[in-house]
Amino acid sequence: MTEHSKIPLSGHDDAAHEAENQPQKQAPTGRTRGPGESLIERAAGRFDFNAIIARPGPLPVEPARQAPAPAAPIAAAPAGPTASAAPAPVPPPFAAPLAAEQEPASPLAEPPFAAPIAFSDDHHPIDREHLREQGLIVPEGTVTALLEEFRIVKRQLLVQAADLRRQGAGAASQRILISSPHPGEGKTYCALNLALSIAAEKESEVLLVDADFAKPSILSALGLPGGPGLMDALMDETIDPAACVLGTDIPGLWIMPAGDATINDSEYLASSRTADVLERLTENAPRRMVIFDSPPALAASPAAELAKYVGQTVVIVRADRTGQGALEDAISLLGACPNVQLLLNDAQFSPSGRRFGSYYGYKG
Repeated sequence: MTEHSKIPLSGHDDAAHEAENQPQKQAPTGRTRGPGESLIERAAGRFDFNAIIARPGPLPVEPARQAPAPAAPIAAAPAGPTASAAPAPVPPPFAAPLAAEQEPASPLAEPPFAAPIAFSDDHHPIDREHLREQGLIVPEGTVTALLEEFRIVKRQLLVQAADLRRQGAGAASQRILISSPHPGEGKTYCALNLALSIAAEKESEVLLVDADFAKPSILSALGLPGGPGLMDALMDETIDPAACVLGTDIPGLWIMPAGDATINDSEYLASSRTADVLERLTENAPRRMVIFDSPPALAASPAAELAKYVGQTVVIVRADRTGQGALEDAISLLGACPNVQLLLNDAQFSPSGRRFGSYYGYKG
């Protein structure tokens, strides 16, 4: 058999053959080769594996960074001026935005006060003697039982109006409708006295509107001239409702006539124009009360239409004259108003039971 030590290896047979036929030489490591060394030992002695192992390996190569693109070469300026080419406009230098100077915070300004809608500057005189002849309250007059009675009535209505305003009723809280079941029960008489009493308030004013379009009587009772009124403002959108209001020489008292009569008064009151007109009368005037002297509820339909726009309705009941059935029917027709109240008129009291007004005339 052939010995394993004599089998030539690939790539090493020439080197082994030369090593056997030549005389021994000193290996790079400084030792001589022995006759019994293996091929691996011979190769180690020839190639010095120890020196190769001790040599440090190459450092890890960092990824190459992308070099910035070379700037475009700037064209050299011509040696002399040329007539054919104009110099290119130089862009303005970039200016960094300046930081806006912060002004010190100022306190929030209050919203501008909106002045109430202005009525006419003309103040028509009211004949006080004519008021006295009709049994009405006379401004600047003596304290009477009638004055005291309407003081109590107005106070209850004003308190109720304030409650409605707090409940969010809006401008409707400032409107009061005066009506009755039938004619002749004293609705206009009570509307006039209530308006005269509210006008005496120190922090309120009142607008009395004649809404009895078929039979208006407010102007004649106060001795005022005629003119356009509520119905005219409803029929003609170009008419400003405020321009129809008449001023008086009684502080805090304003009058709005009924206007031209029409057979379609209920239809005009039922239109969307009515809400705009009534809002205009109390615009920016939260202390202004508006009183409507309407037709009798069972005699004409406008009272039921006006009841939709007011916060309170006062039904005048004449003692010993208004029947229960008529009263119930009137209240039913005025049911669009959530607050319907009754006011007894022309009631007779015994002399021993009278109290209002007599105290102020006592001189004991």
